[in-house]
Amino acid sequence: MSIIKKILFITFITFFINQANAEEIKKMGKHKDWETYIIKNNGNKVCFAQSKPVLQSPKTNQREARLFITFRPSENIADEISITAGYEFNTKNSITATSGKYKYKFDIAQQGFAWIADNKVEKKMIKTMKRGSRIMVTGYNQKGSQTIDHYSLLGFTKAYKASKANCS
Repeated sequence: MSIIKKILFITFITFFINQANAEEIKKMGKHKDWETYIIKNNGNKVCFAQSKPVLQSPKTNQREARLFITFRPSENIADEISITAGYEFNTKNSITATSGKYKYKFDIAQQGFAWIADNKVEKKMIKTMKRGSRIMVTGYNQKGSQTIDHYSLLGFTKAYKASKANCS
């Protein structure tokens, strides 16, 4: 249970397993700045890779932010990108991820998480992440204050491939 508390938010777990308790969560590996996990619940697997920010702004307000790539074969979902900044997002402002000249907008924000609605856009972002060294996620809290989380992409490709293979 301590690994769950250290690595994941309980809201992440409850959201991704439809508000049921996880039967088993297993860390599959560490790939530089990324980690891979499998959650088994009622015979269904959820595989994901996650990373923590290497830099956050503002520095005075450190948050439990994460970037995830998730595979849920029982729901026919692959390459799902999601983020949490450690707070409830403000829906009046855009949530974006930028790497080099590429910028991606998160379309859905609920319960402190944000997702990209179009799987084609997710695939493009994954391609960008495989090539890049860093990605910057910009979000806004309920008061409208901007936060910026910088994620290292070192180890992303291996973590992505491992997560995908674990849920094949």
